[in-house]
Amino acid sequence: MNLPATLHYTKDHEWIRVEGDVAYVGITDHAQKELGDIVYVDIDTLDKEVARHDVFGTVEAVKTVSDLFSPITGTVLEVNDKLGDAPETVNSDPYGDGWMVKISIANPEELADLLSAETYGELVGA
Repeated sequence: MNLPATLHYTKDHEWIRVEGDVAYVGITDHAQKELGDIVYVDIDTLDKEVARHDVFGTVEAVKTVSDLFSPITGTVLEVNDKLGDAPETVNSDPYGDGWMVKISIANPEELADLLSAETYGELVGA
């Protein structure tokens, strides 16, 4: 299983990549494999503030629809517009072009509560 050590993870199977005072958020390789083929991503929180653990969108797979939970508090600055035309990018490149949103980091202290790659790997049995 692919778990980049440079990322942070949540128990809800999101990953977060911090770049200065913003963070990129997506779903983990484990999550996309569990969901199966991603057919649609719906994110309607652009320019809205979301609290940690709030739903910021949904991802639809052939098998199910799942909520996407924000790992931090902040404002959704950008939604990955590539996913509208190619939602399958989440399956093929979950940690790269398959990112979901870019969020401002309102409370840097919240980052300390995220999981390391090793801890997340133990959680999912990797």
